[in-house]
Amino acid sequence: MGLFRSPQNELEKGGKLVPEEDAGIRTTCPHCGAQLPLNELQDNLHVCTACGYHFRMGPRDRIVYLTDEESFSELYGDKKSRDVLNFPGYEQKLRNAKLASREREGVVCGTAKVGGEDCALFVMDPNFMMGSMGTVVGEKITSLFEYAAEHSLPVVGFTVSGGARMQEGILSLMQMAKTSAAVRKHSDAGNFYLTVLTDPTTGGVTASFAMDGDIIMAEPGATIGFAGARVIEQTIRKKLPQGFQKAEFLLDHGFVDLIVPRTEQKETIGKLLKLHRKGANA
Repeated sequence: MGLFRSPQNELEKGGKLVPEEDAGIRTTCPHCGAQLPLNELQDNLHVCTACGYHFRMGPRDRIVYLTDEESFSELYGDKKSRDVLNFPGYEQKLRNAKLASREREGVVCGTAKVGGEDCALFVMDPNFMMGSMGTVVGEKITSLFEYAAEHSLPVVGFTVSGGARMQEGILSLMQMAKTSAAVRKHSDAGNFYLTVLTDPTTGGVTASFAMDGDIIMAEPGATIGFAGARVIEQTIRKKLPQGFQKAEFLLDHGFVDLIVPRTEQKETIGKLLKLHRKGANA
């Protein structure tokens, strides 16, 4: 008689009671397999409490943990991409990306204070088409560097990207030169630029503004590179070293200056901004 009875509560689903301490929503660490309560993971800045694995993180969460309270002011938040090439399925991809990320585009830009130091800030979004760089992403980052140069502000940039956005063709690839030129003008004006490479930072973003920083910081375990490992191996017909695109390998070979866990980034970035403040060593 009770064969088709609906479960009396959520804990009955699956045919057995779930212990009260396991009743919360959990996620599995892809590195060590630990079962992590989501609230615990969020409290630890999306870093696994068992092994230190750094989960990907949205831009708003990063801004909250990184910047001084109520100091962030967004710029260019109204800009969004259009399907200028009538690429099949692109409009739907953009709609899906907006729903998944709750953002208009793949990067959030603005001004803020970190450790009491003023800066311009951009944070790319892994949930918006994996932070791919289209015309609007390039325009927002270029505009931020121009604003920072005009107001003598350092720039802190968090990168995460699968590369240039193929749905925008050559218009997307043009952003590599455009952003790099803006970085150079900002640098020529005597301003500091710090990049923080997160997982993954690849493709045209790596080949442009991601690696243009005066200091290049990375998160532990981040994948950083241009082409994919299989593409490189098939091209050069050689087996590549294990983990050759991980932040730790790049640090050993001089492509990254330092690796800083997420829990220490605010303090480290604040110190670097203070050290490179204009007139600090005068």
